[in-house]
Amino acid sequence: MADDRTRIARPSLSRQLLPAVHGLLARPLSSYYLLIASAGLLLLIGLTMVFSATSVKAYAANGNAFSAISSQAVYALLGLVAFWICQRLPGPTLRALGKYVLGVAIVLLCFLNLVVELKGVGPNKIAHVGPISVSLLSLSTGGVSVQPSELAKLGLVLWGADVIAGKGPALGHWRELAMPLFPVVGLLFVLVGYNDVGTMLVLLALIVGLLWAAGVRLRVFGALGVLGLTGIGLLIAAASRGAGSGSAEAATNYRVQRLTAFLTPLDKCDLSDTCYQLVQGRSAIFEGGWFGVGLGKSALKWGWVPEAENDFIYAIVAEELGVVGCTVVLALFAVLTYAGFRIARRSADPFRRLAAAAITTWLVAQAVINMGGVVGLLPITGLPLPFISAGGSALVVAMAGIGMLASFARAEPDAARALNARPTPRWVRLVWAPLPPLPSQRRPGQPRPPALKKPGGQAGGTAPVGAGGGRRR
Repeated sequence: MADDRTRIARPSLSRQLLPAVHGLLARPLSSYYLLIASAGLLLLIGLTMVFSATSVKAYAANGNAFSAISSQAVYALLGLVAFWICQRLPGPTLRALGKYVLGVAIVLLCFLNLVVELKGVGPNKIAHVGPISVSLLSLSTGGVSVQPSELAKLGLVLWGADVIAGKGPALGHWRELAMPLFPVVGLLFVLVGYNDVGTMLVLLALIVGLLWAAGVRLRVFGALGVLGLTGIGLLIAAASRGAGSGSAEAATNYRVQRLTAFLTPLDKCDLSDTCYQLVQGRSAIFEGGWFGVGLGKSALKWGWVPEAENDFIYAIVAEELGVVGCTVVLALFAVLTYAGFRIARRSADPFRRLAAAAITTWLVAQAVINMGGVVGLLPITGLPLPFISAGGSALVVAMAGIGMLASFARAEPDAARALNARPTPRWVRLVWAPLPPLPSQRRPGQPRPPALKKPGGQAGGTAPVGAGGGRRR
């Protein structure tokens, strides 16, 4: 009887864990630490998997198994520099930079598409314009490669958040949305989707996240969905005429094949066609099982899985680390999603709130499209998996987005008060990040308190501590 009473009185494990988790999440800097931990672990896993996926091919090509991972490590260091810079930049500076970043991206996209059209650049062809080498999606010079579409994501986040934050309550009117947001977004869709429908879908998701955070009416999202589907249909039709990455001589439209291949049953797939990637990706997942064949022991990465280090690196994760490894990656992306939307919800500044929601939507949408394509739930679009896949521009831009999220997390009202209450040493602030400004103590819409009268009858320049105070809601 005593044992039964003890068993009944003892709290369950879930009742013990939930208050502890709630207490950890209630701390002022929880968003910041969750963001840094999840992004850092994803980057570490990515470097490990890129080395595993490229070592065999690199050794066979030039006798050095570390050639590919060395390049990716350099891009990771550049990404950490971009993270450090963006974490230190205040909100007004980011707002001012948005139009310049977007302008540079549009100019580069116009140049890229012009050369692709005039030189007839295709999937396996490179054109040269002076010292610049132009491929289907990137510009290269002096050993440095840049994808303008990746820069467009960052520019659209900053510029779009700045424009929408400046609209205020007038955002509910169609005319305020139409100028200048929709024309610029439409231009970006055409410039990016001309060669890369997958990145255009990510831009569409980014805009949806931006408008959702702004509280736009649902009918606007319906109109955006119709316009987006219409644009995708036009781009698919243009590819059959030889526009962009299409070919007028092809018997079938390859974009239609790639978007519909995942609907074809595996027993009816033609391995010489677009089904090849899907079948090999499924084979890697099947071979991995629950716990994988072991890190570095994948057999399908030896040329069987196309783009094993890039678009299909999630298949290599499934083969070497199994369902457990895939679940860890999914869990880290889930933590990153929670941290990003938590930062957006807790940000007092409209620009920070909108930019945080847009960055989180962009990274999550790209990860979902990539992983969904590998496992056969979504079409294969050729998008890299953020932080995991090989690639320079995508990694650097994603790390810059994480840096901005980290800056916004430190600027949360409770986090800013905690950091200023116990400031770190000056050398830490110089090396890592400066202290965020203290939030305003006035409630939204509350007038400033009247200035105190000095004994001589003149108004003083400061109000007493706590005047007009109150916690921001």
